Parts: sequence; C-alpha cells; structure tokens
Amino acid sequence: MIDTKNLKLTVASSPHVCSPVNTRRLMLDVLISLLPALCMAVYVFGPRALTLTAVSVLGCEFFEWGYRKLLKKPCSNGDLSAAVTGVLLAFVCPVTLPYWVLLIGDFFAIVVVKQLFGGLGQNFMNPALAGRAFLMMSYPVAMTTWVRPGVENWAGVFSAADATTGATPMASLHAHLDVASGLKVHTLPEDGLANLFVGNVGGCVGEVSALLLLLGGIYLIWRGVIRFRIPVAYLGTVAVLCFLFPQGGIDRVDWMLYNLCGGGLMLGAFFMATDYVTSPVTKLGEIYFGIGCGLLTIFIRYFGGYAEGVSYAILIMNICVWLLDKAGKPARFGVTKEMKAKAKAAKKEG
Repeated sequence: MIDTKNLKLTVASSPHVCSPVNTRRLMLDVLISLLPALCMAVYVFGPRALTLTAVSVLGCEFFEWGYRKLLKKPCSNGDLSAAVTGVLLAFVCPVTLPYWVLLIGDFFAIVVVKQLFGGLGQNFMNPALAGRAFLMMSYPVAMTTWVRPGVENWAGVFSAADATTGATPMASLHAHLDVASGLKVHTLPEDGLANLFVGNVGGCVGEVSALLLLLGGIYLIWRGVIRFRIPVAYLGTVAVLCFLFPQGGIDRVDWMLYNLCGGGLMLGAFFMATDYVTSPVTKLGEIYFGIGCGLLTIFIRYFGGYAEGVSYAILIMNICVWLLDKAGKPARFGVTKEMKAKAKAAKKEG
C-alpha cells in the first residue's frame, strides 16, 4: 500500500522535463569551440590578442554583475553567457583596438542590448554584433586599423601600434579602384587562398582562420548546441551568388572561395547567426534566416561602402525573426484546408 498521507505535491511551471544540458553547459561548449581560433589569433597577432579577449570577457562579466547588483536582481554570471559575448566581441575587433574602446563596446553589448531588454533570452539582436556596430559608428578609425601577421606583433601587450599595418584580404578583394574609369577593379589578395583558409592573414582577432572556425562549428553541430540549417543556408547562399555573379573578371571558383574564407563569414555563420535568442525556432524559419543573411551579405559586399557585410546582415535579419517564424510555422496536425477555410470564414463573419 502507498502511504498517500505522506506524499508531497510539488507544483511548478512548465516545462517539466529535466535535462542535464543547461545554459552554462551550452555556453561552455561554445567557448571550447572558439579556443582553436583564439590560439591561431595569438599565433598570428601575438599576446595582445589574448589580453584583448581577456579584457573583453572581464568587462562583460563586470558590467553584467554591476547592472544586476544595482537593480537588485539575481546574479547571472554563472551561466557564462556574458563570457561568450566578451569573446565574440573581441573576435570581431582588430588587435590594435585600445582596451578602453573595447570596454565601451562591452558596456553597450551587455547593458544596453542585453540587460535593458530583460537579460538573457530577451534581447532582440546579437549583443556582440550590436557592440561591434556601435564601435564602428563611434570609432571607425580604431575599428579599421589592421596589422599584418608576423613576429613583430609579439613586441608588446599594451600597444600594437608599431606593428606593420596592412589591408585585410576582403579589403584587397573589394576596394581596388581604377582612377581612369572610376570603376572597381577586383584582384585576388596576395596572401593566397591557402593562407586565407588556414588563417595566416590580417583582419579581426578571431576571423582570420576559416579552417578552425569551421572545425569549431562542426563541433557545435556534433554536440547538438546548434543546428546545421542556418550555417548551411547562409554559406550556401553566399557560395551560389558568388559563383553565379563573379566580379572583375576573376575566375568564378576563386571568387567564391575567397568570399567564403575571407572576412567574418565563418564566424558569423556558425557562432553569430545561430544565437538561440535572435534566430528563428522553426525549421523553415531557420532556412529563410540563413538565405536572408547570405543575400544581405553579398548585397553589402557588392554594392555597399564596406568590404565586409556579415555583421550588418545578421543584425538586420535579427529584427525579422518574428516574421520568419510566422512564415515558417508548420501546419497543425490534423487540420485540413477545408477546416482552415471554414475557420477563416467564421472569423470574417464574427
């Protein structure tokens, strides 16, 4: 016999299914997947890449703790979401960026974009990309000062100003101008596709190695942290458009591969566009989202003033997530077309 008198009734809100996978576990997997790209950044740009990332992580953690402490809310630093934002924001900045500028970006990403809208799960756009966009508007020179890879980058931690400056592969690919005709003349970067794929090129801290970012993305898919639809739709759209519409007389395959490996496309496709909060939850919505990001990226790269368009493409699509989920909403089980027509007619009459 069951002693019903001693049984306790526990009432809790849904969901009632327990899982060992929590936010901290997911964020830890993301941090692990970013480690190879960080190691390459340190190899290419020197120790300042590591200190810049560390400062960004500490800044994000501090601003999140300070905001929630000030408003007397529970501390949320343990979920590691602020740490992921700090790493991603550092990854989309040049290694020469002053620390104080990066901290301003951390403040904007954590306080303005994330916490003011309710904290984790409530922000309507990716905090790291929003922080980058804010810094690009506020400090455009600091955000577009690049260094070439080399041993001279190991000179110091506090300053990278003495390092050899140079254009990024994407800038070299898109920004050549024929003075006589006034038209863009596109040429392939001198670094070569192999260096671009491995990461021995200039650029933002965590965007240089397409290979390691691809491996990190595959790790996240294998771990079940992200789904494959958005990255595949994103990269596939960029690949198809670049193959069909090459520029400057460059071989269409070379043009496609350089656009896929250059800039922040791999980082954006696997680590930014797949953010749980700011991406669709329906299957069709994810595909639409990836295609939209790809279309906007190519549009900005081809016709915009920036050589890179990943961050703005993802931010624009973040705003459209609600519409994409509505368009991709699956049909309810057991509901026929006749039932939908009757319901629509009854709604009009009512």
